Amino acid sequence: MKHQEFFLKKYHKQIFAQSWSPDRPKAVILLVHGFGEHSTRYADFVVPTLVENEYAIFTYDNIGHGKSTGKRGDCESYEQLMAILNDAYDEVRERFVDLPVFLYGHSLGGNLVINYTLRIEPGVKGTIASSPYLRLAFKPPKWKMSIGKLFYKIAPSITLSAGLEVNHLTRDKAEVKKYENDPLVHDNVSPMYSFPIMEAGEWAISNADHLKTPMFVAHGTGDKVTSHKASEEFANGSPKATIRLFDGGYHEMHNDFHKQDFMDALITWMNKQL
Repeated sequence: MKHQEFFLKKYHKQIFAQSWSPDRPKAVILLVHGFGEHSTRYADFVVPTLVENEYAIFTYDNIGHGKSTGKRGDCESYEQLMAILNDAYDEVRERFVDLPVFLYGHSLGGNLVINYTLRIEPGVKGTIASSPYLRLAFKPPKWKMSIGKLFYKIAPSITLSAGLEVNHLTRDKAEVKKYENDPLVHDNVSPMYSFPIMEAGEWAISNADHLKTPMFVAHGTGDKVTSHKASEEFANGSPKATIRLFDGGYHEMHNDFHKQDFMDALITWMNKQL
């Protein structure tokens, strides 16, 4: 397995990226991580599982995350996130010439790959969204939303604690401990990294019927972070979307007790697209 680390060539900020590849890949997956985390969290299980199945992986740390530059938990705009994803896709096409491409995003990353697929129509073989952040699984307090909207108007880059309950990520306590001890994980979030993403999630649900690319949506019914009902609503809005619900599964399905079943379902779906 060949591993490389580098920075995206085209983007004006330092966006850390890395890739893993088997000797003879049959396709490449552009993986987009979730909010507050980073791409290397997928290196222990997701990456080797996919590489063993002859898939190359290309991934990056989003702006304000991991080893990339930027204020932790802040971005310039939703358009900036789309631009970075687009540059990553261009780099994939350069590095893996003639290979079919899949997009795979988790949580925030799921929001991004769904919107990128709908808005850009990049010509990928398929898109995978796991626990996509289309809508929260809970309603934030009204006072918190009111203050957040005020800051969005007057100080959109101010960062506060996201208040994530880490025990809601996975039922596997060992994985929770790893998350808590990871120095690259953060809990900061700005209004600019919040409200435009919420709006993009609702836009995606409303425009699901415009989807032209095969899409696999996976969500755990026990997710307390993002709404599996929103994922169902999106998938039911398009004949191109397939949804798989994992009974009782928490937010990080690739780190939860059913992680092998999740990966098997993902790989089976990709193999069918090929």
